[in-house]
Amino acid sequence: MHTSEKVVVVMPAYNAGRTLRLTYEELPKDTVSLVILVDDGSTDGTLEVARQLGLEIFVHNRNYGYGANQKTCYAEALRRGADVIVMLHPDYQYSPRLLPAMAAMIASGHFDVALGSRVLGEGALAGGMPIWKYAANRVLTAVENVLLRYKLSEYHTGYRAFSRRVLETLPLEENDDDFVFDNQILAQAIWFGFHIGEISCPARYFAEASSIGFHRSVKYGLGVLGTALEYRAARLGLRKSPRFSETGRKLGEVGAPQLPPG
Repeated sequence: MHTSEKVVVVMPAYNAGRTLRLTYEELPKDTVSLVILVDDGSTDGTLEVARQLGLEIFVHNRNYGYGANQKTCYAEALRRGADVIVMLHPDYQYSPRLLPAMAAMIASGHFDVALGSRVLGEGALAGGMPIWKYAANRVLTAVENVLLRYKLSEYHTGYRAFSRRVLETLPLEENDDDFVFDNQILAQAIWFGFHIGEISCPARYFAEASSIGFHRSVKYGLGVLGTALEYRAARLGLRKSPRFSETGRKLGEVGAPQLPPG
């Protein structure tokens, strides 16, 4: 990819010591200007590996949650002048080699958000996604497409790219600090009229790859349904939501849960 845009990769990390190096080594370095890792209270060797790789590191003083981690990731990327921000999990579940394609979708000006879909193409089942997770993904996505009046192959992938304008516009501080943040940010992007594109992305499921268990998945699923219903109610004028409002709190309007760089 040849572009004048500054591409910054953000890695929300929690106990990714065994897979971080694998992920980083497959990154197309000629595309990336900077890699930022935010450690959310890991208890393994994540920070040691990150220092060896020379990454820009920020450390939360405890485990605040996946959503809180992303908020810090995006705030730091914007602070460093990023034009295109790509979130890549350091657990080696998604292919780093697709990053130029993801970034190019944003740099082209056609899309404001790009998603690496596990459902398009071969599909998540080929990569080892448990059948119950696949079924839940399909049901939740169908419901969301109806309530959000949009059409995506899935809303639950963790491989995403954003334009700077998206992250500066959305009231991200109104979102949850846990996994449902992933879903809320897409609902917000749709609310504010941003264009979302998808590419097919193979995904790997193995012991070291981060994954939430059944009970947290149920909590996430309920949060997804709640977000979609909140969106529809706001569209119909039945309730006001700061999450879907221009006056909602944006990044930086709440103190970030972090210590100085690690």
